[in-house]
Amino acid sequence: MTPSRDIERLIEIMTALRTPVTGCPWDLEQDFASIAPYTIEEAYEVADAIARQDPEDLCDELGDLLLQVVFHAQMAREQQLFDFGDVVTAITAKMIRRHPHVFGADQGRDVAAVNQAWAEIKAEEKRLRAERRARRGLPADGEGERVLSGIPVGAPALTRAVKLQQKAATVGFDWPDAGPVIDKIREEIAEVEAEIATGDRAAAAAEVGDLLFAVANLARHLGVDPEAALRGTNDKFIRRFAHIEDALAREERRPADASLAEMEALWQEAKSLG
Repeated sequence: MTPSRDIERLIEIMTALRTPVTGCPWDLEQDFASIAPYTIEEAYEVADAIARQDPEDLCDELGDLLLQVVFHAQMAREQQLFDFGDVVTAITAKMIRRHPHVFGADQGRDVAAVNQAWAEIKAEEKRLRAERRARRGLPADGEGERVLSGIPVGAPALTRAVKLQQKAATVGFDWPDAGPVIDKIREEIAEVEAEIATGDRAAAAAEVGDLLFAVANLARHLGVDPEAALRGTNDKFIRRFAHIEDALAREERRPADASLAEMEALWQEAKSLG
């Protein structure tokens, strides 16, 4: 089979994989729910390739992510819900609709005006979506009724925390700057310590959640993406721990053979190297 630059060939391949009897048994067993975790995983792998500044991997991972879109669209087509062409039509229309300053008469707007128009357009889209659900006899999803509605439950927890805080801020429920947020973090740390002292693990876990939420809020006030910041720290931890392993390996030892004090000294050495 010859590779192709045409999206139609990829759609044909997915159709073949999902064809009963002659298709792939694994692909045939899948549904939207079973594929969703793979879709999320592929998006993370795209982000990882970007962080590693690896364009070849990025090209490959974008292909994997595109396959997820084609897979979902194929399953939807089989159920006569929509197909890949409908997906393309919907996003094309949305991009044109949300950028009147590029594709319409409202050209030359500044950033503040563009952001305001974007918010107004999204609000109108939510209203129309609610009307469509009502016409189809579907229950209300809460959008347009609750300030914090419309944020995907499946989003990474730190990202979701920031989006919740951003939405609350639109109605004035927010601190004016980072100072009170730092005070809140100190308060949450004290509450974690108090629950640790009581020995109530469930209560301590809840307080840790409050602490993480407050830290996400600090990141938002500082204009920092908490997910990206934590990924950077994870990478730094891996790099510094590798220094410990390498240093011990030169002595034909492993981390399990070293004391905590020895590893801490090597950790500080790794920190001094950057």
